[in-house]
Amino acid sequence: MSPRPAHDHVHDPACAAAHGDAVPPKDTRRLVLVFVSPVAQELAALADRLGWPVTVVDPDSALVDIDPIPYARTVTTVAAARLDDGCDVVLCDHGRPELGDVLAAVLAQPARWVGVMGSLRHTAPHIAALRSRGVAEDDIARVHRPIGLDIGSHTPPEIAIATVAGLLADRNGRPGGPFADTSS
Repeated sequence: MSPRPAHDHVHDPACAAAHGDAVPPKDTRRLVLVFVSPVAQELAALADRLGWPVTVVDPDSALVDIDPIPYARTVTTVAAARLDDGCDVVLCDHGRPELGDVLAAVLAQPARWVGVMGSLRHTAPHIAALRSRGVAEDDIARVHRPIGLDIGSHTPPEIAIATVAGLLADRNGRPGGPFADTSS
């Protein structure tokens, strides 16, 4: 067997990446996942591998104890997540009774991007929940739904891949990110 040809990894970032020599960009972004769920588990693992620090917010500490997410720091309040303008926030369950309260708390912070998982085939429950709490229409408009690239996702790993692909496109300044969606 002949030796592999030498490649100039220093001058070709794509080649370096293919050979495992590239380092993910260092930026100040963090991924904040709201609500423990199978999708949150998958998102945390992928985001961690791609260099994003991950925080999970779930007000139900029993769920956190039952189903801990190993790739993330877990907290029970939005305030404890310390959101800033470098945070992308993904609500991983649109059916939780705490949705309105938690999302209102998120919107009171300077998060860079906020999205709620859910299909356009169903009513967006967060809109009524936020309006009933007196949240301003401008803040409600900050919430994106659906999220992720439209790849026909059906399972938690597929949903996580689509969501992280949108984040990655945005981080790399590519079309398709942060999420190919309409607001609210």
